[in-house]
Amino acid sequence: MPRGDKSKYTDKQKRKAEHIADSYEERGTPESEAKRRAWATVNKESGGGKKSGSGRGKPESHASSEKGGRTGGAASASRTAAERSASAKKAAATRKRNKAHA
Repeated sequence: MPRGDKSKYTDKQKRKAEHIADSYEERGTPESEAKRRAWATVNKESGGGKKSGSGRGKPESHASSEKGGRTGGAASASRTAAERSASAKKAAATRKRNKAHA
């Protein structure tokens, strides 16, 4: 089985990776990087491909998803409205600049 082959993943894992990748792309992450991060997240939460074979019925851990939600909220809450606004403007400018180069 070559590297990157997704045949051992369940349909649910594939859907999950697609959804995560879409979310990253909406936030301006390049497609290849978004896919890489998405599959890394699926592997971390579910332990890799789940199809066939005994002993693969281990429960999924959603620690990485939960951590991301907590971390993002805490970082935003500790900054002033002016700081958040400046950060958003800078991010928009970066996305615009990156889109022009792509």
